[in-house]
Amino acid sequence: MKAIRQTTFGGTETLYIGETTQPTISVDEILIEVHYAALNRADILQRQGKYPPPKGESTILGLEASGIIKEVGKNVKSYKIGDKVMALLAGGGQAEYVAVHQNLAMSIPPNITLEQAAAIPEVFLTAYQALFLESKTPPSATVLIHAGASGVGTAAIQLAKAKECTVITTSSTAKLATCKQLGANLAIDYTTQNFDKEVIDYTNGKGVNIILDFIGAPYFEQNLKSIALDGTLMMISVMGGIKLERLNLYPILSKRVTVKGTTLRARTIGYKKELITAFFNDFEADLASSKIAPVIDSVFSWQEIKKAHTYMEANKNKGKVVLKVKA
Repeated sequence: MKAIRQTTFGGTETLYIGETTQPTISVDEILIEVHYAALNRADILQRQGKYPPPKGESTILGLEASGIIKEVGKNVKSYKIGDKVMALLAGGGQAEYVAVHQNLAMSIPPNITLEQAAAIPEVFLTAYQALFLESKTPPSATVLIHAGASGVGTAAIQLAKAKECTVITTSSTAKLATCKQLGANLAIDYTTQNFDKEVIDYTNGKGVNIILDFIGAPYFEQNLKSIALDGTLMMISVMGGIKLERLNLYPILSKRVTVKGTTLRARTIGYKKELITAFFNDFEADLASSKIAPVIDSVFSWQEIKKAHTYMEANKNKGKVVLKVKA
């Protein structure tokens, strides 16, 4: 089969479509003929040699995909050949075929296309994990979502609003409208505004209950200024850096702040199954009615994989970048 391959770690010039061995499935797995896959920041980091796949997982890029089941293991009871599914992957999605454990596949609602479905698993499950499985965000909480126009950000805004939360986001100037259209109560331009001041002004000095942070070190001090008493700072990524030269720790103590980090890719199948079940229990009706939906910025043919990586690295996307694998 064909897949996105690399000559070595590095820039986009290392990427190409090449031949590789088609995966074989275990008794608990299904084989998906991939029609669409999505591009995530994790793929860029892996391409650069900064984010290797978990031990034993495919080295092919791609953390989510959609397509048609072509083969099922003998222990698979919930799916059959010909079913349309989307899947949460630890790797391997950017290929003609991918093998996935049956517990990590999800049926696609009738109102969702295969193109849209490829843009759901990684970002919506990451957002749900951070907001509800790990942070226990209560209805009507006030939430600050950084990188609001990113894939995870656009999902998180929708999930929080569906639970009647007040949502504040940060984004660049060109992406503020996207955040507002998705329901953000306040969209802050991080290029011209100090988000901590804007948050405190908007909340009348109280701060926010939950912060979803992708940036890391550059935002840490401002996050502590923005958070409310007994608030939770949930760190999903550290795109801006990992080291602080110095930091006043007192706000963590005085505000009784919980600082928590979470990842998804390396979690166990059992954890991911629990996450998927919880997400669909909470939001299956919203997904089926299109109350929540993936925000797709652009669709590239996977033949344009270098162009797609360049586009995302330039921070041009508002929502998801999707790759069309099957013509």
